[in-house]
Amino acid sequence: MVAITGVDKRSRAERAGIRAGDVLIAINGHEINDVLDYGFYLTEKHITVTVARGGEHVDFKIKKDTYDDIGLCFESALMDSKHRCENGCIFCFIDQNPKGMRPTIYFKDDDSRLSFIHGNYITLTNLTERDIDRIIEMHITPINVSVHTTDPELRVKMMKNKRAGQVLSYMDKLIAGGCELHCQIVLCRGINDGDALRRTMTDLSYMYPGVTSVSVVPAGLTGHRDGLYPLEPFTESECADIVRLVDDFGSMCEEKYGARIFYASDELYIKAGLPLPSSEYYGAYDQLENGVGMIRSFLDDIDAELEFIDTYDFDPQKMRRVSIATGEASAQFIKAAVEKLRCVCYNLECNVYTIKNNFFGGEVTVAGLLTGVDMAEQLAGKDLGDELLIPSSTLRAEGDLFLCGHTPEWLSEQLGVNVRTTGTSPSEFISAVIGCDDPDKKEGEYFGTEA
Repeated sequence: MVAITGVDKRSRAERAGIRAGDVLIAINGHEINDVLDYGFYLTEKHITVTVARGGEHVDFKIKKDTYDDIGLCFESALMDSKHRCENGCIFCFIDQNPKGMRPTIYFKDDDSRLSFIHGNYITLTNLTERDIDRIIEMHITPINVSVHTTDPELRVKMMKNKRAGQVLSYMDKLIAGGCELHCQIVLCRGINDGDALRRTMTDLSYMYPGVTSVSVVPAGLTGHRDGLYPLEPFTESECADIVRLVDDFGSMCEEKYGARIFYASDELYIKAGLPLPSSEYYGAYDQLENGVGMIRSFLDDIDAELEFIDTYDFDPQKMRRVSIATGEASAQFIKAAVEKLRCVCYNLECNVYTIKNNFFGGEVTVAGLLTGVDMAEQLAGKDLGDELLIPSSTLRAEGDLFLCGHTPEWLSEQLGVNVRTTGTSPSEFISAVIGCDDPDKKEGEYFGTEA
């Protein structure tokens, strides 16, 4: 049962007589508990919507096209509360957040619905056989699974959940039910690397084509691990060994199955000081959002987009002076992209500043976890030009707050320069750097006295 908080004007639901305040009970006799139930059973062309009103159940018949919405609004997108993670993973990043941040920062989700909707990774530990049956019935695919290790006892140790080893069997059931799995291995030094990693990759390779891709990423370690499981970062040489191991295993899979399956994250290549593979290496980029091939894709897309530079509304003769703030991991690649732009924008002056993440400390180098505090401190007194560009990923979804709690307006005031956010797509990046509207999307958001 889900409370209906609103009904769109002139929608099918409004015309049928459904009202805000009604409680959705069922569609065509199927009980509705969340967004998956709602979306799945709403695909029929003729539906009977059952609601509770005034202590009675009332039916409304609606005719629609297969994928049409009917105009009901609910309190949350999931139509239910998020499922909280039941694990105590020794590498959990949320446990390593400094104190005093927004309460939502400390919430741990492990929700299979978010895996389908947003691509989140799930551990399977808070699912039941009934949940697995529902996923198969609805053919929800692909499913992103945080595996970490296929050794049941080691998985229990790493995740501090007695069901962690047992639920690995769900993967076989999902695959048998026609679901495709994308997996990740978060690697902890001295825990699930070495022979344990070889075993995990071997076991997962046997699940192909059910398991279509697996990313291997190092555990993110902040400077706030007091009282937590003692973990140490991988050295440069160790990262190089991991990359070679994963690459060699992937090559064997490619020869055997025609698919590489296993990929080391960009972070491992960068920490190892190794060159990134070519775009062909990454195939369909199935693990892009997990930091696998993201930099290669970005640089290749910049090259492709520059072929259409004449579609951008800018004057190549006009002087443009800007600066970019980015993380340690991406700085050299952002600089390379800027140099490509300077070849067609002769009057572009752009300083790329590498920001060290003092807020989180430890080994955190990605741009998306930069804070306004660190940018303000490290950019003070620098030549920032007429505008400072920051990654939109440094702000929460609403685009108004850094992780430190400060706003882009605050950063603009601290540095005395206008601030502009830019996304990761090539057109967003190019339009922000050269100072024009994105021809594909709306322009980046501005903050400052001249915005």
